[in-house]
Amino acid sequence: MRFLFSIYEGLKIALWAIWQNKIRAFLTTFGIVIGILSVTTMATVIDGIDRSFQSSMDMLGKDVLYVQKWPWSFGPNYKWWEYRNRREMKAEYAEQVDEYSQLASSVSALTGRNSTVRYKDDYLSGVELRGVNYSYAETSSLNLDDGRFFTEEEERLLRNVCIIGANIADELFPYSYPIGKEIKVQGQKFEVIGIMEKRGKFLGLQDMDNQLIIPFSTYEKFYGARYNVSLMVKYDNAALLEEGQYELEGVMRRIRGLDPMEDNDFAVNKMELFEQQYKSMTGAIYAVGIFLTALALFVGGIGVMNIMFVSVKERTKEIGIRKAIGAKSYEILTQFLIEAVIVCSLGGVVGVVLSLGAAELINQVFVAHMDWGTVIQAFLICALTGVTFGFMPAWKAAKADPISSLRYD
Repeated sequence: MRFLFSIYEGLKIALWAIWQNKIRAFLTTFGIVIGILSVTTMATVIDGIDRSFQSSMDMLGKDVLYVQKWPWSFGPNYKWWEYRNRREMKAEYAEQVDEYSQLASSVSALTGRNSTVRYKDDYLSGVELRGVNYSYAETSSLNLDDGRFFTEEEERLLRNVCIIGANIADELFPYSYPIGKEIKVQGQKFEVIGIMEKRGKFLGLQDMDNQLIIPFSTYEKFYGARYNVSLMVKYDNAALLEEGQYELEGVMRRIRGLDPMEDNDFAVNKMELFEQQYKSMTGAIYAVGIFLTALALFVGGIGVMNIMFVSVKERTKEIGIRKAIGAKSYEILTQFLIEAVIVCSLGGVVGVVLSLGAAELINQVFVAHMDWGTVIQAFLICALTGVTFGFMPAWKAAKADPISSLRYD
């Protein structure tokens, strides 16, 4: 009971002492504010990237292999000069892979470019125009909000039909029904037959709702498909995908006519490679963020410790009086530890509020997400910093001789 009462009394005295020295307390917390702002902003960005990354992986499909000219890897060992000279991929490979593969469930060719889309007097620039096979609806697990996907016959007959993203539908048809309407893509007319479900941004950067899909044959007729062609090969489950990767390499070597001693002149990419790159990137961000945060908190903690030493010195007579009337050493220790924790927590409050504003600004150009876990983590760090750097001044106060303290002037 006495312990709880001593904590209550220590809290009152600590709050009174901080209120009496408001300016000093505010200046003391400046380093803590920077540290908490750093750690919470880093956490919100990483959390936002994590959420966006998982959503983006679902968009690309974890059960899909991508056959492309360029591999998904970077770093000092990336031999771009060799990859640049590789033969381009061809759309007809999709039919051949579908014929030869025993494990793939569906195969589609894919190419694309940026374009401008018009409807009457309205237009939208920076649209990602994609040319795909009719099987793309299966390989990409594409869901439609309305309408339908084009058929194999429409692709074979080079029909001018298209499926538009949710953003295109909202921007060009705010007050009308898009299905059946004609839009112009770089001067060519296309009939809208479907609208994709809203998907958001890929890694917070590329707007997946700003896409327009047309049959590959139609794309090739109007825009050409000599470069930037990829194959999407889908499998029914992860186990088949692992086995299918080796089969797919063999199939592609057969299609490309490679000798047994020749290296692959293509890349088989999968989400696992992308995830590895992602983890190494976030690991680097964490390392830099933790270093900067630790540095800021250390500087802030030194400031708190110095000010607490000053506070103990100024209140030496008060300490002597409390000890003379029966206060225990642990009660004096608790009082000054509480004061140090409160000072750090005030810095935490300011830091969290600033990081909320920073998260909103970051969301305008990238991704960030703050949850209660991040806020709780910030205040736990504040409490730990207060206890760590406030312990020495509090210990000095707790061990002070009451007689010498009463004589202090």
